[in-house]
Amino acid sequence: MKYAFSTLGLPGTPLERSAALAATHGYEGLELRAHPEEPLHPASPAGDRTAGLRTLTSAGVAVLTVAGYARVAAPGPDEPVLAEIQSLVRLAADLEAPYVRVFPGGGELPPAAADAHAVRRLRAAAPFAERQGVRILLETHDSHRTATATARVLDQVAHRGAGALWDVLHTWLGGESPEESSRALAGHLGYAQVKDVASAHELTPLGLGGGALPLAEAVALVPPHGWLCWEYEKRWYPGAGELAGRLGPGREYLEGLVRAADRQAE
Repeated sequence: MKYAFSTLGLPGTPLERSAALAATHGYEGLELRAHPEEPLHPASPAGDRTAGLRTLTSAGVAVLTVAGYARVAAPGPDEPVLAEIQSLVRLAADLEAPYVRVFPGGGELPPAAADAHAVRRLRAAAPFAERQGVRILLETHDSHRTATATARVLDQVAHRGAGALWDVLHTWLGGESPEESSRALAGHLGYAQVKDVASAHELTPLGLGGGALPLAEAVALVPPHGWLCWEYEKRWYPGAGELAGRLGPGREYLEGLVRAADRQAE
């Protein structure tokens, strides 16, 4: 198993600092939040991209994902959505990242209409992404919170350039067990995003293992050659504790869950 964390937990932090924290605490990758508040985003010039990749490579840290905010199921014309996805894919290719994260964003649309938007746009974008060596991952989130809903889209897209990002919090909030989520995403899974919260009504991020999420069950279902990414949502919960001091214990906790899963599988 390989481990990463999201820079959402270190809002506005220079890339050098994020890379150093990852290297110090044994995380092989970073999920880079691709927003103008952050060091790298789709409008970043080529020189910044080259320098950023050099910084990460020097630290021995890879970019796992360019975490964008394109909403593939949202109402409206396709062109702006596809242009946004292409800009994210180009950034990912420049940073040698295998994945781009997108959201559903279907809002209050009827499920069939939201699905149709997402399928059409992902079918259009996936071949471009594959040519760049990138896979677009639709996160289990908002209008398609469950793995079942996300897989409903991806089954229709049926292209290797599109897959799923399993956000364990959202599938849990959607009422799915980890077993149900894993089964629905079979063949689509890019990687899993882990986190912890006190309850479905108190979503302030906690250290891994300190909350209510079924993390042991979820981690046991992630392929052993895959990635686990800790998304600590400090950006949205400024009162949450600082991530930096929790990175080491978080990595140790995940490693413990992986070891336990390995023993159980023997």
